Amino acid sequence: MKNKLYSFRNHLKESLKDDEFKKVWKDTEMEYLLAKKLIEKRLEKKMSQRDLAKKAQTTQAIISRLETMQANPSLALLKRIAFVLNTKLTLQFK
Repeated sequence: MKNKLYSFRNHLKESLKDDEFKKVWKDTEMEYLLAKKLIEKRLEKKMSQRDLAKKAQTTQAIISRLETMQANPSLALLKRIAFVLNTKLTLQFK
């Protein structure tokens, strides 16, 4: 018997076959990408949520909510976070 490794990509591929899941995934993709990139950038800078929050003049709870897709941040907050992380914030309509 072959052992199959569980991977997120395989699970996602299977889950996207379900129309309801696919709709929810598409509806939250922007939040997911924002959260993913925020976590990546914060970890690259070796910062804790608390460190980032303090420097961006917000709370650790807000950073946590952003990283778990539970918040709807203002543009001003995103600009402060981008400044602290020394990264470029890009918004666009396609």
